[in-house]
Amino acid sequence: MSVTPYWELTFDADGDVDTGQRDRLFAGVRRSGIADLVVFAHGWNSDRSGASALYSRFFAPFPDLAPRARLGYVGVLWPSMRFSDEPIPDIEPAPAVAPGRPALDKRTRNALSEVFPGRSVVVERLAGLLESRADDGPSLEEFGRLVRLLVEVPPQGPQGACAADTVTAGAPQGLPGMLCGDTAAVCADFAAALAEVGTSEVMTGTVPAPPRVWDGAHELLRQATYFAMKRRAGAVGERGLGRLLGQLARTAPDVRVHLVGHSFGARLVSFALRGLPEGVRTVKSVTLLQAAFSHYAFAARLPHDRGASGVLDGRHRRIDGPLVCCHSRHDSALGTIYPLASRMAGDARTVLGLSVNSLLGAKWGALGYGGVRAVEGTRSLTLADALRARLPASGCVNVDASAVVRRGGAPSGAHGDICHGELARVVLAAGRIA
Repeated sequence: MSVTPYWELTFDADGDVDTGQRDRLFAGVRRSGIADLVVFAHGWNSDRSGASALYSRFFAPFPDLAPRARLGYVGVLWPSMRFSDEPIPDIEPAPAVAPGRPALDKRTRNALSEVFPGRSVVVERLAGLLESRADDGPSLEEFGRLVRLLVEVPPQGPQGACAADTVTAGAPQGLPGMLCGDTAAVCADFAAALAEVGTSEVMTGTVPAPPRVWDGAHELLRQATYFAMKRRAGAVGERGLGRLLGQLARTAPDVRVHLVGHSFGARLVSFALRGLPEGVRTVKSVTLLQAAFSHYAFAARLPHDRGASGVLDGRHRRIDGPLVCCHSRHDSALGTIYPLASRMAGDARTVLGLSVNSLLGAKWGALGYGGVRAVEGTRSLTLADALRARLPASGCVNVDASAVVRRGGAPSGAHGDICHGELARVVLAAGRIA
């Protein structure tokens, strides 16, 4: 790790923390005399080494940017996964996959078996179906059934309490629409969305390959996995990190805490605000980087349903400081595939005949693509303005980070392009860290 003092906190899928790591953190914070503790939660990820590498790169500029600050750092580890065909910027290229034949390589199969214990046989059968790419309907329906079995829907245990915004009212057993509709139709829509994303990256003069339904099946598995990770992130945040921060506040009441989350890690740190005990005011800032959940999450009223509110309605007021949402228009994962998956999850009746372009509108958007919406008083700044001016002392602040979060890499686009000194400076500015 490039910074010290640094601690890691490992949580299981239901939010239970490694108690030895927790105790070492509490003792270390008291002993080190730090004033500000920056807590970072990763999003889609393959393993512990990948998360640690992300933290090392992101935290690296902090000592030079704030040389007089008494900083401590925490990396949150939780059981999520990244499909191995998604590149990590500056670390590794995307593995070569035969055009038009997305499959599950060994790394991805192992990752699925680790984050969904006891499902190895299911994973191998899914891999076999993707490899054979049979054209008959029964194979696709079997694929859809196995995907549902893999990600455990409906959710069992504590995670179910953090899934209110991931299920469909009126759908069988509260399933996401994409998991209870016609599998062939869902896969066809995902294939069309992937083809649209891909046309922006095809060299001029070439003819893009037509969408294939099994390409969409691969994406259905990916999105179903992320649906489970989204549900899990809420549980780890509320039941795990939120409660732990309450305990830390009793142990070290003068330490100022600054939460940072990337992708579903942004959901995790946001749900930690739901788990904070009443009266705890030690969280001084929250910075969301390419957050992969609804841009209406903090809204008191949803524009398309005035009787409903966002899943985190008003929780930004639990912060004794601002909630800063960094977003980028270059994030194709959140700009196209996320709203498609959200609409499929939210309304099983409209899976057929989707227009991908129409999904870029307000209803199905992600925080990391367009920022916080429908929260009164939210301010919007460019990245340059955010770094020049003093950020607001409270409330929601949108920061357009498109100037730095921009590098591609299908299928996740700029989604992982977050390790920039400018974003480190935003975290420091949000927390008033000198």
